[in-house]
Amino acid sequence: MKIDVTSFDGQAAGSIELSDEVFGLEPRADLISRMIRWQLAKRRAGTHAVKNRAEIARTGKKMYKQKGTGGARHGSARVPQFRGGGRAFGPQVRSHEHDLTKKVKALALRHALSAKAKDGAIIIWENAHLAEPKTRVLHAGFAKTGVVSALIVDGSVPQTNFALAARNIPMIDVLPVEGVNVYDIIRREKLVLTRSAVDALEARLK
Repeated sequence: MKIDVTSFDGQAAGSIELSDEVFGLEPRADLISRMIRWQLAKRRAGTHAVKNRAEIARTGKKMYKQKGTGGARHGSARVPQFRGGGRAFGPQVRSHEHDLTKKVKALALRHALSAKAKDGAIIIWENAHLAEPKTRVLHAGFAKTGVVSALIVDGSVPQTNFALAARNIPMIDVLPVEGVNVYDIIRREKLVLTRSAVDALEARLK
């Protein structure tokens, strides 16, 4: 698959051939969905918790006599029926993480990249460099090319000036190629890759 290469402000800078093994697959929504579910589950803290009736500090004395009151029988004020009592079946501290094999993770990433390529939502830049960390310069370039929501993936370390300029723009994310992931690819409208990012992704996923 051949695609044009531009600068961040839309100036032509040649073309590049993308590998069909990485960018030319028929996207599978089930794989992408499984990967996103795994990512979101993994980042959940799981620290939510409530006290059940055994953990409530309250007297264990019988509330009132068994018979003759006309009311229901109760033996403890710690039960969930009463205000201040324990909660029934509430959340407890646990991990929400579940397993997903390395092959499935790699395949899901290839399908996410292919989904963007199929939609025509991939943009290739020569590089992601700025002479100075000025947000207005980057914003003007995006205005020319119509980029509003994008994940920008650079080489192993994004340039500091570019990262500083981009962090003030809403719906623009900048990641090193090692941090590229299915969730961030799918949640943004465009996927912007530099030449070095394309080379690294193809070497990693072929």
